[in-house]
Parts: sequence; structure tokens; C-alpha cells
Amino acid sequence: MAYKKYSDEGGQSRQRYTGDRRPADRREGNGRTFGQQKPRADKGGKSYTYGDDKPRRERVTRPAKPAPAPAPAEVKDPDELPFLIFGRNAVKEAVKAGRSIDKILVQTEPDGSLKEIVALAKDARIIVHEVNRKKLDEACLPFGHGGKTANHQGIVAYTAGVEYCDVSDILALAAKKGEKPFVVVLDGVEDPHNLGSIIRSADCAGAHGVILGKHRSAPVTAAAVKASAGASEHMLIARVVNISAALEELKAAGLWIAGADMAGESMYKQDMTGAFALVIGNEGEGLSRLVRERCDYLVSIPMSGHVDSLNAGVAAGILLFEKRRQESVKQ
Repeated sequence: MAYKKYSDEGGQSRQRYTGDRRPADRREGNGRTFGQQKPRADKGGKSYTYGDDKPRRERVTRPAKPAPAPAPAEVKDPDELPFLIFGRNAVKEAVKAGRSIDKILVQTEPDGSLKEIVALAKDARIIVHEVNRKKLDEACLPFGHGGKTANHQGIVAYTAGVEYCDVSDILALAAKKGEKPFVVVLDGVEDPHNLGSIIRSADCAGAHGVILGKHRSAPVTAAAVKASAGASEHMLIARVVNISAALEELKAAGLWIAGADMAGESMYKQDMTGAFALVIGNEGEGLSRLVRERCDYLVSIPMSGHVDSLNAGVAAGILLFEKRRQESVKQ
């Protein structure tokens, strides 16, 4: 019997438990010896029993954390992108100029002006593929803005890349034509649309070539070719490491160097005739200090409105045609 009755000091009847209060696994006869140690875990989490190396249970392993998501791919440098010429005028001029073109993609069922370009390309034995507009959009997406594709106008040409020349080649072209050298130098123009606009203005104004730097300057990408409306196919373009050294080479050839700067003398008062080089600075900072020091003089465009500065491409066009005006008056 596990309980025994008794009376307390007040005469109340009570019961006292007289059984074994030990847990069942510690009582004799259950296959264990009284006082035997329970399995326990060490600091490393391994289960063990004193006198017994066999673990009581296997340790539960937590699932591994998922691998971090891969970092987004870096935007490629403009020089690493495939060189494309897109836009009807740009592709047409490239074909007419005999540019090395690998292939041309044109939208299905081309219209009148596209049919003319396709005919010129086939005459030049250039491979032409008709594709849907989505294919053209994907090809021109890296050259667009705000996640939108560039305006290809239904035609894209894959070329071998722009063919840069040396400064001496520009001077040689002027000598071959029997003309005094007329050069445009770009000191840090970073916007490809400004670059294309300046190349277009330089070609229309009769310049013999354009010089741009390899650093801090936009290369002649597909966007620049598009903005030039095909003028880049007819203009000699030199890409140099050091703009200051290029200016010294032009000086040695007898050219006067004029830097476009708001602090300069009015273009109506400066003599811009003869062998001449016009330097256009960065869109935000203007001419760098070293380039400014290499210029023979600074020239500015008179302003009369509320805004005191012009877009680099627009300013270059005005100054280039002012030189042409002065040349015609002098004659």
C-alpha cells in the first residue's frame, strides 16, 4: 500500500505517501542502475553518456542559408558595346561612303526610303536581313535613355567600328585640298549627342577634321553617329591621349588656337580667318586649365537673353559659321 493513514495534532485524519517517488527509469528492475547518469550534451552540442561513447541522439542540423543573390551586371563601357549605326540618314551615308559594314537589319516590309537604302546595300554586296521591330528595339536598347530604346527608324547596321585617324592625317587632307587647315578640338565633351551635333556642324562648315581626347570625352558611339546624321562617315576624327600635346602639334603647323569661353572677346571682334582651330570645352566645366593656357586667345558669343550659356553643340555651330562668315567677308 502506498498511502498510510495517521492523525495530526488537531485530531484530523491524514494520509502519507509511502511509495517510491523516484522516476520509473531510476527504480530497480527496469534495466537501469540507480544513480546512473543521464545522457547530456557537451559545449560542442554532441550528446554523450558517462562511461559510454555512444550518443543518445543525432544532432539536428539547421538548413543552410540561401546563397545571396548575384550582383547586377555592370553597365558596359561604351567602347565595349557592339558598334551600331542606326537611323535612315546615318545608315544611308555609311553605305554611300563605302564604310565596312558586316550586316544590316531592316524592319519587315520596308517602306520607300528604307527600300532605297536596301537597294544601295545590295549593290554594295552588304548582307541585309528583314527582322521584326522587337529585334531592332533590343539591339538599340543600350543606346536609349530612361529604359527606352533608341530611335532606330526601322534600320540598324553592324559595322567594324569607327576608324580614328591621326592629327597628321587631318593636316594632310587640308594640304591635299590646297586649303588652310580648319580643325575642331573637343576638350572633355561627354554627351554623345553633343559630339554628334558638333561633327555635323563641322562637316557643314567645311572643317577638315575633329580631334577628341581618349579620357573624359565621349567616344564616337552609335548615338553620336545618329546625332551627326551621317556626317561622321565623311569627317576625319582623331582620338588622342593628350589634348594639350595635340594643340602644340597644331601650333607647329601654323594654326591659331581659339578657345570658346564666356570670358573671351566677342567673336565679332576676334579674327578667326586663316589656319584655325576652335576648342570646345566640357558641358559643365568648360575648358580645362592646361588647355586654356595653350590657346592663343579666347572667343565668346554675345548674349542678350535671360540665359547666359548655350549648349556645347549649339555654341560650336555658331562659332564655326562665324569663321565662315569672316572668311567670306575677307574675300
